[in-house]
Amino acid sequence: MSLPVVKPTKILHLSAAKSWGGGENHLLNLCLELPEVEHFVLCKKGSEPVERFSSYKLNIFAAPLLIKPDLRYVLKLIRICKREGINLIHIHDSTALTLAVMATKLSALPPFVLSKKTSFPIKDRGRTLYKYNHKNIQKILCVSNETRRVTFESVKDKNKLTTIYHGTRPSNPGNNPCSLRERFNIPKDSILVGTVANHIRAKDLGTWVATIDRVVNRLGMKNFYFIEIGKITERTADYNRQIREKNLQDYCMFTGFLPEASELISQFDISFMTSQSEGIPQFIYESFYNRVPVVSTNVGGIPEIITDGENGMLSNPFEAARLADKLIALSQDKVLQKKFTERSYKKLIENFTSTEMARQTLAEYKKVLYGENRSGS
Repeated sequence: MSLPVVKPTKILHLSAAKSWGGGENHLLNLCLELPEVEHFVLCKKGSEPVERFSSYKLNIFAAPLLIKPDLRYVLKLIRICKREGINLIHIHDSTALTLAVMATKLSALPPFVLSKKTSFPIKDRGRTLYKYNHKNIQKILCVSNETRRVTFESVKDKNKLTTIYHGTRPSNPGNNPCSLRERFNIPKDSILVGTVANHIRAKDLGTWVATIDRVVNRLGMKNFYFIEIGKITERTADYNRQIREKNLQDYCMFTGFLPEASELISQFDISFMTSQSEGIPQFIYESFYNRVPVVSTNVGGIPEIITDGENGMLSNPFEAARLADKLIALSQDKVLQKKFTERSYKKLIENFTSTEMARQTLAEYKKVLYGENRSGS
């Protein structure tokens, strides 16, 4: 006689992020795409994710997190698991993993699924290796094959690793965002090159500035305008200093964080990324969906979704001159732009939607809860 199967209904998602980024967008998409699962989300108190998640019909909890091993977050995690009857804990960042592992010292917890969303290798340190090999972790969901490759080196049980591309969720067609050109007085006849990225080291906005310098000052292409949408940080002042020193104020700008950024991408003529490390940025998926051609560095999992010359243009990181040359070449070839956008859109719809991401993730949840050969249906 076969045993009765209980559906996986209660998942606790752990996020320790302070600001909103691609990882938090992935968490939200996962909750929206799996209505058959009851989702609970524990975030850092006072963080942007708490504010954003609270506008959806989700079970949102917040706990103080002033230092990485903040016991208040740990205790709240344990209380939620006991009170709500959580079946599985899905961990969405490294700090959240540290806190979950701490919690296992104080209480028995459900099994863990860990999302590895960056291509940073795991540091070869005892405590770090311990938490990534913790016995509660049953699956590690890697955002790309490159992320899986770098993680493979540090995880003892290789069978825990699987690749699930995050993909994107189509934006609300009823939204009517502002005109970027009107709002920021951008010349109507300029080629609008857009970037969506927070001002963090991984995004390498120093190369972004150097590329603009090459386009405008070295090659004399005054018909370009570069706009960058993303959270301002302590790095921004130095980028602004470089812009002033190179007299680029009339050709580029930082808008700061805009909550409607995804809806604005369709207004770009070209999407542009200068990252020095990545998982796979949501911005590229959204550019595919909005049929905007992409020029990017070839870091992390980006070469897994863009083939240089086939559905976009790629360059090595830090190569501002080469990135500039590719931007100019693409801007002057409308046929190539159309080819790139048609191929990228088709690739996205067939392989990289959040619906497909959620389907694969649910399958991994069921494997953890019911075994590799049981569907849980």
